[in-house]
Amino acid sequence: MRYGQFCPIAKATEILGEKWTILILRELLMGARRFSELQRGLGDVSPALLSNRLRTLEAHGLVVRRRGSGERQHQYFPTAACEALLPVLVAVGEWGLVWARHNVLDEELDVDLLLLYLERSIQPDQLPGPQTVVRFRFADLCDQKDFWLLVAGDRVELCVVDPGRDVNVFFECALRTMHDLFMGERSYRSAIESEDLRLEGDPALVRNVGRWLKPSLFADSPRQPAAAPA
Repeated sequence: MRYGQFCPIAKATEILGEKWTILILRELLMGARRFSELQRGLGDVSPALLSNRLRTLEAHGLVVRRRGSGERQHQYFPTAACEALLPVLVAVGEWGLVWARHNVLDEELDVDLLLLYLERSIQPDQLPGPQTVVRFRFADLCDQKDFWLLVAGDRVELCVVDPGRDVNVFFECALRTMHDLFMGERSYRSAIESEDLRLEGDPALVRNVGRWLKPSLFADSPRQPAAAPA
């Protein structure tokens, strides 16, 4: 895609303006390295399109592809040019909070994406002991209500079947409630007091949940709502 203009906005858009490109960069900057990890964060993107976008980003110097000794899959690493886009993406996200937040529909509250973000937000160094089990129950889901995050050392793993281990912290709420808590739309105290959240487990972990379960990057961003289009 070329605009034929010398304007730097036009030149940047020639690289960044294709569908999925900004979200691929988001995933790379959030730590996704393998193709499967990128797919998990992107959801509906086709493998062929993702491969094409990664090749384009590599050609423009935003991504480096590497494969370690004995590994079958490539890994993708952001370059300095890609990392320089982080404040740009943060600014876009903050714009979306103010001017596009009213467009978030209930059907867009993707449990898989939320769990991925929660998995990435766990701070293992803030958890005592060699392992911790966190269980989430989303009462408003039909097909599957329960999910577990298993923390062992520095590794955090999502489990969709009961791992058969003692649960250290238990969350029970609607999917929208957990989204609002993670995004900073409301506090844990208000959710508990209104009985929208049931939070039980080790007292030290329940009391300091915001320390070991880091909220969204946008939790403290401005939120003055814009009026929805007529």
